[in-house]
Amino acid sequence: VVLLLSLLGLAAAGKLLVVPVDGSHWLSMREVLDILRQKGHEVVVLAPEVSLHIKPSQNFVMKMYSVPYTQEELEKDFKVFLHTSFEEGSFLQRFLNVYEGMKRISNMSAACCGHLLQNKELMRYLEETEFDALLTDPVVPCGPILAEHLSLPSVYFLRGVPCGLDFEATQCPNPPSYVPRAFSELTDRMSFLQRVKNLLFDTQNLFLCDFAFEPFSKLASEFLQREVTVQDLLRRGSVWLLRYEFVLDYPRPLMPNIIPIGGVNCAHK
Repeated sequence: VVLLLSLLGLAAAGKLLVVPVDGSHWLSMREVLDILRQKGHEVVVLAPEVSLHIKPSQNFVMKMYSVPYTQEELEKDFKVFLHTSFEEGSFLQRFLNVYEGMKRISNMSAACCGHLLQNKELMRYLEETEFDALLTDPVVPCGPILAEHLSLPSVYFLRGVPCGLDFEATQCPNPPSYVPRAFSELTDRMSFLQRVKNLLFDTQNLFLCDFAFEPFSKLASEFLQREVTVQDLLRRGSVWLLRYEFVLDYPRPLMPNIIPIGGVNCAHK
C-alpha cells in the first residue's frame, strides 16, 4: 500500500509542453497555466519572439524562436483583421473582408509555425525532453503538427475552429437545418426558407477552409514526410477543453472527450 501511494505521488505532477496562440486565446490559456504550476506541474511554453500578449512568467519556462515578421507588421495585420471582422454590410462584402483577413493571418501563422519546426536546436531540445502531454489551441494547427511529430497526447483548449473543422474532427452532429451558420443572423428556430438560407450560408466554408488551412496541410506533409491534412491532425486530439457555455451558446451534442469549460472566461464572483 505504501509503495502504491508513493507511485501516486510521483504521478501527481507532470511535464507539459504548451504551443499557444497569440491574442485573446493566450489570455484565457495563461490563467490555466498559472493554476497548473500551482498544482506542481512543470510547464514549458513555446513562443515567438514577436507577439502581442505572450510574455515571460515565473510560472513557466519559455522557449522562444524567431519569426519572419516585425512587431509593427504583426500589430497592423491584427488590427485590420479585427476591424473587418466587426464591420457591417452585405453578406458578400463581409465574406470578402473576412476572406482577405483570414488569408493574411493564416499566411503569417503558417510562416511562424514553419520557423518553429525548422529551428533545429529547439526541435532537438523538444525531442530529447520527456514531456507527458502537449496543450495547444488548434485554431492555429501548429501544435497538432508538433504533437504528431513528438508522439505526444494532445489537449486542445479552444473556443472553436473556423469552418466547423472541430465538428468534423470530433464527428459531432452539425446539421445546417438546425445549427445557425456564421453571418446568417439566424437562430436555432428557423422556418423552411430560413433553413434553406442557412444551408446556402454553409457553402462559404468550402472556400474559407481551403485557403485558411491549406498552408498548414502542406507544412505538415513536408515536415512529417507523409501526406496529411489538418482534419487528420485534429482527429488525434485526446481531450478537447471547449470554452463553451450553453447559457450563451446554442446547445450541441458532445463526444465523451469534449469537456465544456466556458466558466473560465467569467469574472471571479
